Amino acid sequence: MTSDSRTIDVAIGPKRLEGSLFLPQDPRGLIIFAHGSGSSRFSPRNRYVAERLLAQGFACLLFDLLTAEEGDYRRNVFDIPLLGARVIEAIAWAGAESEISRLPIGLFGASTGAAAALTAAAEEPRVAAVVSRGGRPDLAGDALQRVQAPTLLIVGGLDYGVIELNRSAQQSLSCRNRLDIVPGATHLFEEPGTLESVVERATKWFIDHLGARRDE
Repeated sequence: MTSDSRTIDVAIGPKRLEGSLFLPQDPRGLIIFAHGSGSSRFSPRNRYVAERLLAQGFACLLFDLLTAEEGDYRRNVFDIPLLGARVIEAIAWAGAESEISRLPIGLFGASTGAAAALTAAAEEPRVAAVVSRGGRPDLAGDALQRVQAPTLLIVGGLDYGVIELNRSAQQSLSCRNRLDIVPGATHLFEEPGTLESVVERATKWFIDHLGARRDE
């Protein structure tokens, strides 16, 4: 599949957040990534997921939720309302870009980024689906009750503690949702085949909820 990859700046008011946009021909949807604490748009796991989604016809936007200066303050890294607002502003940015403005939107969040994605989904009706990888959806708090987009929570079977936090968060979701546990996987899905399992589950979720192409 022919595709285009470019470095872009996501405009957040007067700020410019660096990002990467992966754009296939005839995209079926746009997946916006929200990375977790201590990570960035260069996360090898998120980029692997993005490349696989790209192969399935999804445009992917990976961007830094904080500027370099903001990232120096640890409190910002865990400020879920701030991070969620950045995801919302990235959605608005995408809506002003002609190549992707009309695409259905999915959010893919990892670790604390999952809470940011769900916080954004609670406020932004353009979000059609959410996938959390090894996420902390519990940190989204009361926003969970307002999420309308179908939500898939993916957790490693050996990610003890995080499994329980996801189960607890799931009880607060009133939208269509599912908790998938990947056997043998720890928090970062570093074990052979486990990240591939994440990709397969996320791809199907996005295809089901962002819509298949007319020729499928």
